[in-house]
Amino acid sequence: MTLPTYGTNQAYQRAAGRYGSEAAATASPAKLVVMLYDRLVLDLARGRQAQLDGDREAANEQLAHAQDIIAELLSSLDVDAWEGGAGLASLYRWLIRELIAANVQLDPQRTAGCLAVVEPLRDAWTEALTKGAGAPAAAPLIGATA
Repeated sequence: MTLPTYGTNQAYQRAAGRYGSEAAATASPAKLVVMLYDRLVLDLARGRQAQLDGDREAANEQLAHAQDIIAELLSSLDVDAWEGGAGLASLYRWLIRELIAANVQLDPQRTAGCLAVVEPLRDAWTEALTKGAGAPAAAPLIGATA
């Protein structure tokens, strides 16, 4: 499995500091991506439930955080280093647009659609990490030294 490459060491450190604890700050680049996807799935599930409950404030909080995670993944993605990079970037942009609409319209079906797209991506990253299919140490997924 060929995995996308993510950008600079600064992007890795920014994501680690922004989305987690000490565990995130010390995680390998591939593990950090899995952690971001795990949190993204959690945010989407919580946001959808809040939408179903009619709790606009909680839904907004969860979906806004999900958008932040996707924006971080997008900003650190090196689209030129991986054949599918441009497609993944387009998918991230679509997800952000869908989540904005789902949030504004309090639409749990749209949020569920985003979740249905994100879960297989998270599963693929998890599988790649557990099978050791990540990029070699000299060219990590996130944190490649420029």
